[in-house]
Amino acid sequence: MRDVAKLAGVSHQTVSRVINEHPNVRAETRERVLAAMRSLNYRRNLAARTLATRESHTLGIVGFETTLFGPESMLYGIESAARAAGYLVSVATVRDLSHRPVLEAVDRLVQHGVDGIIAIAPKPAVTTALTHAPAGMACVAVGGDGQAGFPTVRVDNTAGARLATRHLLDLGHATVHHVAGPLDWPEAQARVDGWRETLYAAGAVVPPVTAGWWDAAAGYEQGRRLAADPAVTAVFCANDRIALGVLRAMHESGRRVPEEVSVVGFDDMPDSGYFLPPLTTVHQDFAELGRRALALLLRHLDLPDGDTPPDGVVVAPRLVPRTSAAAPAG
Repeated sequence: MRDVAKLAGVSHQTVSRVINEHPNVRAETRERVLAAMRSLNYRRNLAARTLATRESHTLGIVGFETTLFGPESMLYGIESAARAAGYLVSVATVRDLSHRPVLEAVDRLVQHGVDGIIAIAPKPAVTTALTHAPAGMACVAVGGDGQAGFPTVRVDNTAGARLATRHLLDLGHATVHHVAGPLDWPEAQARVDGWRETLYAAGAVVPPVTAGWWDAAAGYEQGRRLAADPAVTAVFCANDRIALGVLRAMHESGRRVPEEVSVVGFDDMPDSGYFLPPLTTVHQDFAELGRRALALLLRHLDLPDGDTPPDGVVVAPRLVPRTSAAAPAG
């Protein structure tokens, strides 16, 4: 730092202010210091900074190994928001969303000296493990049902299911069938709740729920069964990959979409508009989830010891109408 100060013709305190983006530095001086840093290939010593401030400026993220669009997009959204705010990110992934592996991931992050932890929490075991983080460690969960006991950021899955189901009823369908995700995931259960509540409120018949994994194979399997029932005219799928499987099953069975059967998904994957037909779906803003999660964690970090953590955040989804849903024939 002193070499940079000498080359730029300023004090080392001024160099420190530039590095820490202090506003009270003239633009000309700031540029001279930055030019000297580039010339000398200067990099701040993060280890020394951590020792001096007792802050690593690193955030921990607990994720899990998956190709599922939702959790994968949550991870990307959180990482992008953290880096945009100038934080380093340390990610600990687990294969199994049970208590012990998640707790071990939290311990690894704590040992790396992270300032706080954001966990992607599709199952209760994740939030339970976070409650065992060391006292004073700020934690935020993304996803789940909002019953974690600490700040949570989540999409209103129940409201999203209501949007999808209400859209199909408004098109004139007598009822709506639902192909659900795994019911031990709070998001899947919330979508079932929103679908069922909307049908009850409309006085419509509530068909049995069919549940499976979050993939096209599960959608295809359930779609073949639904396609064999001529009374089925509308299907709400728990995610877009399930909807893809349902669309194929309908096509192979000779049930035209949307002329004979309407199909609506959930997620709004980037490819959803290129399904055949383009999929009507419920959009989740994963970038916004990441920004909200980071903002919530930073508020938590700024709290004096003993203060109550900030309230959770619920992000509203929105319906994206395309051409896979239409009024029933006749």
